[in-house]
Amino acid sequence: MSKEKFVYVTYIATTPDKVWNALLDSEITRQYWGHENLSESDWKQGTKWQLVSADANRTVRHVGDVLENVPQKRLVLSWVDPEDIADDAKHTRVAIDIETVGDMVRLTIMHDQLHAEMAAKITNGWPRVMSSLKSLLETGRPLHVWGECK
Repeated sequence: MSKEKFVYVTYIATTPDKVWNALLDSEITRQYWGHENLSESDWKQGTKWQLVSADANRTVRHVGDVLENVPQKRLVLSWVDPEDIADDAKHTRVAIDIETVGDMVRLTIMHDQLHAEMAAKITNGWPRVMSSLKSLLETGRPLHVWGECK
């Protein structure tokens, strides 16, 4: 198991409840993920989740299990590309922590147990997606995460 990890921290002028809802509500995730992805799960500990493209192909981009769910505070997921699901060495973990700091929220993403291929993918991915989430919650408009203008 790799000890490599990626940590991203941002501060958002909002409430923990709004961040939590934005992480789990597929209508909101579709807006800030940039690929118009939908997170599909009931988000209960032990259940499966998947990130699915909202296009006609409904391409599954990432899958995993919900490892921990503490509403408005912490979500921990296993994370793997669907083509690598049979390879235990390719499974990674994402911990998302939400903490109130004054009149804002500190949102921390820690993606660990990384292998080189996944580390390369997420190093630019998480900052883009979380910056888009921040913009959406603060201004009502997400970013064009992958440089696409619609």
